[in-house]
Amino acid sequence: MWEARAADGRGNELLEWARAQVLARDPVRREVLRAPRDRVLVITWWETAEGLAADLPELPEPAADLITRAVHRWRFESVETDGA
Repeated sequence: MWEARAADGRGNELLEWARAQVLARDPVRREVLRAPRDRVLVITWWETAEGLAADLPELPEPAADLITRAVHRWRFESVETDGA
């Protein structure tokens, strides 16, 4: 999971920047979300036997003037799925 907060008034620009990023290989699924205060979130799903230790491509840091702080990145692994 990748999350960044845009500089004032640049939320749409950060959103478009994140949508345009090409990873070294394609994930099983990729979802781009936005939140209040010009935050952008990108979640990618991967199939890998290595779990959290897998070497996976990551979205880079945007230009420093596009964000208000360093990008936050977290890795999760699924432990349960509920629903259709």
